Amino acid sequence: MAWNSLAEFVKALDDAGELVRVRAEVDPLLEITEICDRVVKARGPALFFEHVKGSRYPLLINAFGSPRRMELALGRKPDEIADEIRKLIQLKPPAGFFEKIKMLPLLGRLAKVPPKLVRSGPCQEVVKTEDFDVRELPIIKCWPEDGGRTITLPLVITKSPVDGRRNVGMYRLQVHDGRTLHFHSHIHHDAARHVREAKAQGVKGMEVAVAIGAPPELTYAATAPLPPEIDEMLFAGFIRGQGVEMVKCKTVDLEVPAAAEFVIEGYVDPDDMRTEGPFGDHTGYYSLADKYPMLHITAITHRRDPIYQTIIVGTPPMEDTHLGKATERIFLPMIQMILPEVIDFNFPEFGIFHNFVMVRIKKQYPMHAHKVMHAIWGLGQMMFSKFIVVVDEHVDVQDEQQVFFTMANCVDPRRDICIVDGPVDVLDHAGPRPNVGSKMGIDATHKWPEEGYDRVWPERIIMSDEIKQQVEQRWEELGIKLPEGRKWNPYR
Repeated sequence: MAWNSLAEFVKALDDAGELVRVRAEVDPLLEITEICDRVVKARGPALFFEHVKGSRYPLLINAFGSPRRMELALGRKPDEIADEIRKLIQLKPPAGFFEKIKMLPLLGRLAKVPPKLVRSGPCQEVVKTEDFDVRELPIIKCWPEDGGRTITLPLVITKSPVDGRRNVGMYRLQVHDGRTLHFHSHIHHDAARHVREAKAQGVKGMEVAVAIGAPPELTYAATAPLPPEIDEMLFAGFIRGQGVEMVKCKTVDLEVPAAAEFVIEGYVDPDDMRTEGPFGDHTGYYSLADKYPMLHITAITHRRDPIYQTIIVGTPPMEDTHLGKATERIFLPMIQMILPEVIDFNFPEFGIFHNFVMVRIKKQYPMHAHKVMHAIWGLGQMMFSKFIVVVDEHVDVQDEQQVFFTMANCVDPRRDICIVDGPVDVLDHAGPRPNVGSKMGIDATHKWPEEGYDRVWPERIIMSDEIKQQVEQRWEELGIKLPEGRKWNPYR
């Protein structure tokens, strides 16, 4: 199903027992973070704060904070979306009439997914072009040393001054005053490229629109690491199975999701650079203060009864973990299109998306693991992967203990570790200088003679399937059960 509004999704969370309504007044300055941080780390429910101090709007947080809630948000399991992408990638010209008939449902569905422009939408039920103050929204201050209150879950919409191509990204916006926000877009991201293009062309007012509280598929799409050539709203339409309705902004020449709760319109002056931050980030440390351009607000529009949606980031586990795990599953077929030897990969929670990647491959030739490492470093935002561990096909990368067990037993550090220099994430404080550092690849596959291994690689300890079945049958007869979650054999 496709969600028509955030309120509809909130009701579904409530009906599913995945939401708790908080009726007591809460403070957006640190208190909401303290409450939510405890709930997230306890794997608790979404929270709907009905009374936020200093604002008349309710606040939703932790809406994506579990696998079940991500399935609700996307309308199905991420693996099911991946399977549909895989079918598209493997699509071949039909061989005959019946093959054409079989393709019709898929082609019909694809015809519905492009975004479509509509004349009006709920996001513009209330329009404020003069008397407005962004601080009326229940914008939170997350951590004690943060530079200010910050919009943390926005769909930031910009357009390239060069080719007119739209980008929808998720970049935090720190409040400067009632009509100005700090526009925090990292140097490697598309919105930052648009600012550079605007500066190169002498454009003083690069137009920006910010949607807050969109239907959940749209919010997820803004976080997805899509190539610049793929429109995030087209991708959201693919997930939904129907196109996203877009409406023209009131003061800038951009289109925004008609179903959004709030929309902030304005422009960025590339020459108006001011200090933003610090900000408590998902690394568990404060990102340092730095210069970023300012977003000057020209209008705020919203629904009559809008919901403000936000998120906190910090030491994992956090809500964004589940957004990242959905991306891991959904984008696997796209990785496999380029690297067909990849069977699976895992971005573990502790690695906060890019710091640690575990890759399972079907090894076919000497140094194959090294080829995979370097290929991954060449794939868009996966260039930020600080540690890549490559294992053989018998190792389940979703079981992190298996991966570490394999590393401990199958890696000779001098031979099997590869260190390269290159760009690193802006949030990486460990590098010798901003945006530049080193990355490590670890080849934990079984070694071949051609790779300089002159000994005999020993056989793994495994039991035949026949013996396993006999033992399991015997245990069932005797009523023996293992504790829940335990495995009989790590390589089973």
